[in-house]
Amino acid sequence: MSTGVSSATGGGSGGQLSTSTGGSIATGGQSIVGYKPWTPSAACVQKASALVEQQSVAQRVGQMTQVNSSDTKQVAVSPSAVTSGFLGSVLSGGSTYPSANDISVSAWTSMITSYVDASKNASPHVGLLFGLDSVHGNDKVKGSVMFPHNIGLGATRNEQLVENVTRITALEMLGVGANWAFAPAVGAARDIRWGRTFESFSSEPDLASQLGAAAVKGLQNGKLGATQSVLACAKHFAGDGATDGGKNTGDVTLLDEAAFRKIAVDPYRASIAAGVGSIMPSYSSYKGEQMTNSKKWLTDVLKTELGFAGFLISDWDAVGRLTSKTVWNDQVAAAVSAGIDMLMVSGGATGTATTSAHSAAEVASALTAFNNASQANAVRVKDAVTRILTIKCEMGLLDGDTSVDASLTSAIGSAEHRAVARDAVRQSLVVLKNDGILPLSDSVAHIHVTGSGADSLAKQCGGWTLGWQGMGTTGVTSTNVGTTVLAAVKKRYTGTVTSSTDGSGATDANLAIVVVGESPYAETQGDTKNGAAPTLTSQDFAAIAAVKAANVPFVVVLFSGRPLMLTDANNVSALDESNAFIAAWLPGTEGDGIADVLFGDYKPTGKLSFAWPATASQIPLNVGDGTTPLFAYGFGLTYP
Repeated sequence: MSTGVSSATGGGSGGQLSTSTGGSIATGGQSIVGYKPWTPSAACVQKASALVEQQSVAQRVGQMTQVNSSDTKQVAVSPSAVTSGFLGSVLSGGSTYPSANDISVSAWTSMITSYVDASKNASPHVGLLFGLDSVHGNDKVKGSVMFPHNIGLGATRNEQLVENVTRITALEMLGVGANWAFAPAVGAARDIRWGRTFESFSSEPDLASQLGAAAVKGLQNGKLGATQSVLACAKHFAGDGATDGGKNTGDVTLLDEAAFRKIAVDPYRASIAAGVGSIMPSYSSYKGEQMTNSKKWLTDVLKTELGFAGFLISDWDAVGRLTSKTVWNDQVAAAVSAGIDMLMVSGGATGTATTSAHSAAEVASALTAFNNASQANAVRVKDAVTRILTIKCEMGLLDGDTSVDASLTSAIGSAEHRAVARDAVRQSLVVLKNDGILPLSDSVAHIHVTGSGADSLAKQCGGWTLGWQGMGTTGVTSTNVGTTVLAAVKKRYTGTVTSSTDGSGATDANLAIVVVGESPYAETQGDTKNGAAPTLTSQDFAAIAAVKAANVPFVVVLFSGRPLMLTDANNVSALDESNAFIAAWLPGTEGDGIADVLFGDYKPTGKLSFAWPATASQIPLNVGDGTTPLFAYGFGLTYP
């Protein structure tokens, strides 16, 4: 099946990129030259407004509710709850699946279709949004293609490639019936100790902004509501990646407002101009005020100043995590008054609250109380629902529901899709060192492939792959279809290939490939402990040392979601020990792209989208700090 995507080949320099709106980033709330926010059609605004007037209060608050497909005890939410609760949206978040042991394409398609079918009973008809994280492909569906995480795509500097990648992600989502991706992450990660650094395209707001907008265009197929498109969700507004110490869900206190706007707010303008239909506010705070209940940042800045005309969806149970209020009804009132339009909750349909988790029934009760408390509150509820229904109108959901396109289902994990992923992998690799060993010669007799990541799709793909924390971290059978580095080398190279996981067995080889790196993680679990610098493990250092002791020339391929410290406790540098060193980031399922670069079938073009610190004391390290890094932002070697 033709998907209308091509395998882009552009490389790009290591220099700064301008915003896609044609202007320069401004600070302090000043306008950006050429910036023009997307606006919905008058017809959809009129249609949505008319529908809101037809709805009861119960139907309105239902539209403002998104419930997880199973509750906190993994009890599945019945599709009938969509009808009885007038729900506007369902998601399968975190490690939520169709069943405990089945994450197949057919299982996902069957489950999502059951919710969509249930929503058809609503009168008036309002459609259903079904959301998945899908941050580097349709990442919870077995057999889907996993692309490089955003940090790798940032190294490509290639907008068209990013658009192609997210276009395929949308197609593979539609193949199981999902129509809303909680992506892209637009924030610039300013501290590599943050556990979500790999979800960021770059430490630099200009590049993060530009590639974020390209991702929006790919997911929405050029514009909201285009044929075979899904709703994009720019996240997490604002401050993600800029928190003190790189702490997830932390506080930003070290930036004045002008700097905060430049680094954390202005990157969203390009996505808004590209027509992103939804934005997810951050768990994080700015100088003590949580974004989820900040009227200044959500309504005054995002909706009014920046002209965002879509709707705001809270993060997973974020409303229940508000600290300024301790009573659920008060938390809901604060969040909705601040500008939240839809509440994401994990507590199922009718369950009782557990810590921050709440049910759809509890959302309905709190929103009804809010609505009935004053005329102003009722107007705010109407505004929220109008925003939601306007976006649904633009997507065509108010005109009727369509069944899953069988041609898209059959194309999930197709060779065509994997070819684009393979190209994304090879464009994302950054060669940090090469003494001439690269590209590897086909004429040598014996290559030894070793290291903890050599035959590990889990390390190769990272977090948000089948499991929330990565493959092998959930109760389901967490294996996926893909090609490891070891498998790719065996396919590409005609000589003898031996392998191990610990660096042993290299003595008789002519050269070695040592694949090391971080084990999978996501979100807070990826934050470094006690603010320490992220580093290679002692096991990885030992594998490199073992190959060095075998007196065999070798190249290191590093899987990581951020730059790592490369010197061990004895001050031995893995970089210095190696003959060549490649930052491969978290490339996803298509290891053939790594072999393409190793053997010279593709000359490397990747450039660092983050500066690489030389020592732990340099963290946080960003362009313009006046510090000399180990490798500068934009660095990357190629072959003659």
